[in-house]
Amino acid sequence: MPINRELLNILVCPITKLSVRLLSKSNLETLNKIISEGNLQNAAGQNINSPLSQALITQNNTIIYPVKDGIPIMLEDQAIPLNQLEGIVSFP
Repeated sequence: MPINRELLNILVCPITKLSVRLLSKSNLETLNKIISEGNLQNAAGQNINSPLSQALITQNNTIIYPVKDGIPIMLEDQAIPLNQLEGIVSFP
């Protein structure tokens, strides 16, 4: 189930207070490859083991939030900080 566009227009990151947008399909594929290699953790330090069908990324490209069944999971501990991927990949 895709995320509701009206909802997407009002969402902001609870950490940075910046707006979010859908992660592009190519960037989602890259992220899922990193997940499949076991190289990604959420802000709580838990390994992310399941691929994401959709994700949101902050305007400044520093935090990703998973979307499950069309519902954005905008909890700080579920956030995926992208600083752990510095030097490996960047998400424009």
